[in-house]
Amino acid sequence: MLRRLILAATLCLTGSASAKPPAGGVFCSTYPSAPACTGQQPSCNYCHIAPPQRNVFGAGLEPHLAPGAARPLSDTDFAYALPTALEAVEMEDADGDGVPNLVELQRGTFPADATSVPVDSGGCQAGDNPQYDVCRYDARFAYKRLLLDFCGAPPTYAQRKEFNALSHDGQLARLDAELDRCTQSEFWRGKNGQLWKLAHPKIRPVGTFKAGPEDTGTNPLADYYDDYALYAYTQIDDHDAREVMTAKYYVRRESNPTRYTAVPSLPTQVLDEQYRAGNINSHWSILYFVMFSAMPRNAASQAYRAYLGLDIAKQEGLFSIPGEPRDYDHAGVTAPACAACHATLDPLTYPFRNFQGIYIYEPRSTWGSYVPNRLEKYFSYVSPIIGQTPEAGYLFGQKVNNLAEWAQVGANSDAFAIAAVTDYWKLLVGHPPTPEENAEFVATWKRFKGTHEYRVQRMLHDLIRTEAYGAP
Repeated sequence: MLRRLILAATLCLTGSASAKPPAGGVFCSTYPSAPACTGQQPSCNYCHIAPPQRNVFGAGLEPHLAPGAARPLSDTDFAYALPTALEAVEMEDADGDGVPNLVELQRGTFPADATSVPVDSGGCQAGDNPQYDVCRYDARFAYKRLLLDFCGAPPTYAQRKEFNALSHDGQLARLDAELDRCTQSEFWRGKNGQLWKLAHPKIRPVGTFKAGPEDTGTNPLADYYDDYALYAYTQIDDHDAREVMTAKYYVRRESNPTRYTAVPSLPTQVLDEQYRAGNINSHWSILYFVMFSAMPRNAASQAYRAYLGLDIAKQEGLFSIPGEPRDYDHAGVTAPACAACHATLDPLTYPFRNFQGIYIYEPRSTWGSYVPNRLEKYFSYVSPIIGQTPEAGYLFGQKVNNLAEWAQVGANSDAFAIAAVTDYWKLLVGHPPTPEENAEFVATWKRFKGTHEYRVQRMLHDLIRTEAYGAP
């Protein structure tokens, strides 16, 4: 639930070219302690089914937004009127679930969804447990968990006995040492290890289309093991995690033991260095996500979802750009039911316009490459204005001139840090951050972005010290 509310998050944030009112920011200024505002801002789903169509909570707000004033309201007038409107409906129950709107806002449930109601868990019930200090951080519990999560095997009886005999500070130091040891293991960094599991949703491998010298499929397109190698490389050995989106290099993987090495080229990759943007436009990503399409919206939305944690299909991360969508390919995206999302998606897509997917009338060696004027050369039949599609687009309301700039803006964003830490939180804690865990989660991703300069290894030392990880 919290994920839906906060990681969709940047939906209504203001941007330099955004036409959306600054609803999220004003909401969080009004309710700074609301779970939906701890480190992020609520999604437009809070008030809308699909902008501009309001849900029951948004419909209840509307009459209180500067009543009598001409519509549409300017951003300034909207921002001024929203706190009063929110206050006016605090005691109402928009979704009829018996819980006032204000209580739902304060407890992190959804005031427009009758199935989303606060649940009183009664807090952590300690009880009697001779093994662990239940409900509080217990290094003994964290130790067992750490060895399972990072090394793939629980501690032996002798290891546990030795660990338990250590002082508290000694136990914490041992946890750090074991983390550093286990992240060198095959279980963590090897083929099909923990890091590869994290990469699965981003790469979306399909065995039939696997090319390359290893595990070749029946209809090989590209070697996505290169994508796994780059992802793993950026997550280990004090490397910068942002380079999964921005790297100008590739990564060679060697086995027994697994080693990852940055290299300037690979025989399975075709893109010139100046156009590279990490895994965003690897050979696999371009062929698989662009495929036969003229306007590669799927490639853009997949990159947005995989590396920035924002799913446009769920109305997450919408930054409407004035004048968009233009519908250069006559896909009907200006229809009212489509425009709300495509005003963000299409400007996200333009920087992908010159990356060639599968085009059967050209040599395979050109597939996955950067082709200037690609739309004009190969897709003029789609619409008479498709050649007017710009290469410059927008990400988070910020103009970007090409895909390399797109990747840089994305990699430096809060959304990237949040998405990266969420991946590890789900892997190690076992679920997305809950409202009760949100303070620790926010502190972790902020230190990952700030203090730790996007180094995953350093962030993991923080994560294993959280109560969410170490409290039985």
